[in-house]
Amino acid sequence: MTTTTPNERNRAVIDEFRAHGGRVGGSWEGRPLLLLTTTGAKTGRQHTTPLMHHREDGRLFVFASKGGAPASPEWYLNLVANPDVTVEIDAERYEARAQALEGAERDRIYATQSANFPQFGEYQERTARLIPVVELIRAG
Repeated sequence: MTTTTPNERNRAVIDEFRAHGGRVGGSWEGRPLLLLTTTGAKTGRQHTTPLMHHREDGRLFVFASKGGAPASPEWYLNLVANPDVTVEIDAERYEARAQALEGAERDRIYATQSANFPQFGEYQERTARLIPVVELIRAG
């Protein structure tokens, strides 16, 4: 039996995404996926992460769920420290600024994502932290 690490799985998804203009098969097939590149808060190195997203009224959102883990994912900690990010969505790549939502707007967007993909509701139930919702605002 062969096991792969999360980094190896992410690398395979990233490679497939880039090779097929943003389309990925397997467990990602049919899901709204983007690649988010952040700058490491401690290292300053670039890190790319595949994430599900939600689009609404020309706006783009991602969710720092980490499957409902008690701590936020590294990519979120990176963008808190360095909010300038790179987004790859479909076959497009652009610079953006990450901004966490708060209050009723955060709650509404998260509820919409949970309605569309029930696992996000399950993630929130698993953790005491409020899962951050981040808007990716195109630069320029």
